[in-house]
Amino acid sequence: MAPPSDINDLSHPCIYGEFSSSYSERKSGFMKWFGKVFKIGSNRGKGGGHHLQQPVEENMAWRAPPRSLDNRARSKKEEEDLNAKRPSGYRWPTGTDDDYTKALQDRMHSSLHPPYAPLPFYPRGYSMPSHIRICGGCSQEIFYGNCLGVEHSYFHPDCFRCHSCHHPITEREFSLSGKHPYHKYCFKELSHPKCEVCHHYIPINASGLIEYRCHPFWNQKYCPSHEYDNTARCCSCERLESRGERYFRLEDGRILCFECMESAITDTGECQPLYHAIRDYYEGMNMRIDQQIPMLLVGREALNEAIVGEKNGFHHLPETRGLCLSEEQTVTSVHRWSRIGGHRLMGMRTQPQKLIRKCEVTAILVLYGLPRLLTGAILAHELMHGWLRLKGYRNLDPAVEEGICQLLSYLWLDAEVMSGSRTMPSTSSASSSSSYSSKKGVKSKVENKLGEFFMNQIANDSSPAYGGGFRSANAAVNRYGLRCTLEHIRLTGQFPL
Repeated sequence: MAPPSDINDLSHPCIYGEFSSSYSERKSGFMKWFGKVFKIGSNRGKGGGHHLQQPVEENMAWRAPPRSLDNRARSKKEEEDLNAKRPSGYRWPTGTDDDYTKALQDRMHSSLHPPYAPLPFYPRGYSMPSHIRICGGCSQEIFYGNCLGVEHSYFHPDCFRCHSCHHPITEREFSLSGKHPYHKYCFKELSHPKCEVCHHYIPINASGLIEYRCHPFWNQKYCPSHEYDNTARCCSCERLESRGERYFRLEDGRILCFECMESAITDTGECQPLYHAIRDYYEGMNMRIDQQIPMLLVGREALNEAIVGEKNGFHHLPETRGLCLSEEQTVTSVHRWSRIGGHRLMGMRTQPQKLIRKCEVTAILVLYGLPRLLTGAILAHELMHGWLRLKGYRNLDPAVEEGICQLLSYLWLDAEVMSGSRTMPSTSSASSSSSYSSKKGVKSKVENKLGEFFMNQIANDSSPAYGGGFRSANAAVNRYGLRCTLEHIRLTGQFPL
């Protein structure tokens, strides 16, 4: 054991370099060295190539390690002590001062935060914190900046867009339909109905409601004022004339739209193929008409005069379009149209004709200028009147006679429009020369739609004789068949129950 005097002697500091007698001087020297280390480290990051050098001029004071009784060289002894403390299989790192400087610099420049903010992760079933706002447009979280709150939803300013035009909504006022925002003008364009006649927004009435009229079949919406402001209405399909369009004017004052004019029959000679085709239709239903009944197309005035001269018969109001004449009269018929000038039928040639009664039916009169299917429906109706009179059906109730005639008109239209759904013969081929569309061999979609409209008119007629009678006749024929229904009418004058 070493003597105590030696141990106490080792407790005094061992000074390398020049002696610093005061504490302040030692502190000053240490701070200078420490500052130079950091200065060199920062310069290395900027300029590169600099290496940390040991200070040689500054005075440094270090506490010397305790001196041992071992007389071996100090450096060799420290190396052996380090090797003794090193774990098995481990090698102490070696390197120059540059390695230590680099390690120190890496620690100085290391960031405590990642270079970007990671997106929050919420496990399944975990509800998001209440302070997190999700954009209702892009479904992304709103982190910072301005946002728009609409009811219980939030939006980025650029994500708050009109559901119709998809442009951002920047106005202070907007419309909301369900969860979808709209510009006020876009929402009005979508929801506020426009008049299909004047093309303006339908005005709001005194009660603050949007009031308009709508055709039950064509769904044509228009302002209520157009019902009494002399707006033209087609005499065939009942549609109002739209602004910017011009309907055709007939010489007797009636007006015809373009679609109805496309297949209109304008003179008696043009109507003959259609008339004979409908007679063939009756024959195909075992209802042959043996007598040759004259058929004439006439104007409105001539038809009204014939109605006045007819003693018997029930006529459809407000306007009669056909007549089964039983009295002898002189009737002015439309013989020929020469041309169409602008939006008018011009150069109509008429011819007076003396009708002589040879049987119970003198002639059949139909208004000129109507579409082919409507003309055919009128002919089918009036031919049924002639068939009943020729077969001895006398003094029938108006609802029974008009009802069964309307039923035959409906069945013929159904055969023309829905020829594929029934086994009844179609007269399209026989009347192929009577209209623009049928000249091409195929009825147009417009003509078929008109046929559906005429069928709808018959089925929904509100008059007791024509509408009520048709519905009773249709129910009886559907239950008992046409032949049994006609036989029951001949015996009882009524429809079978």
